Amino acid sequence: MELESICFSSDCRSRGLFDQIADKWSAMVLAILSARPYRFNAIRRRLEGVSQKALTQCLRRLERNGLINRRVVSLSPVAVEYEITPLGRTLQMPLRALHQWTLDNLVEVDAAREAFDDRQSDDAFGGVQVGNRTD
Repeated sequence: MELESICFSSDCRSRGLFDQIADKWSAMVLAILSARPYRFNAIRRRLEGVSQKALTQCLRRLERNGLINRRVVSLSPVAVEYEITPLGRTLQMPLRALHQWTLDNLVEVDAAREAFDDRQSDDAFGGVQVGNRTD
């Protein structure tokens, strides 16, 4: 896939959107909301390790980008529920494909990681030496 070189510029609007969509919490929130609407605390319970602040920021970004809706539920106490939008649903197939790729390639990635870590532990310097420097 060839991308226009402008897509790599820090000014590119698509790069900013991609950064927000590709964020680990965003992808997981969209996956959770694909089944049905959830309240904030239910989402937080499903996302082990997410802080309240990180989840709040993630939900705001997704709402701002039109990928989820936030709805106040008139109960006592008042609750907030989040649901995926039709635009957000268009990301389900690409995100599922990405998740499937991680499952299909995890063994190979683990082997690459182990080989990398072994090379790093064998080399006390932790880098590549190209030649002798004399000053």
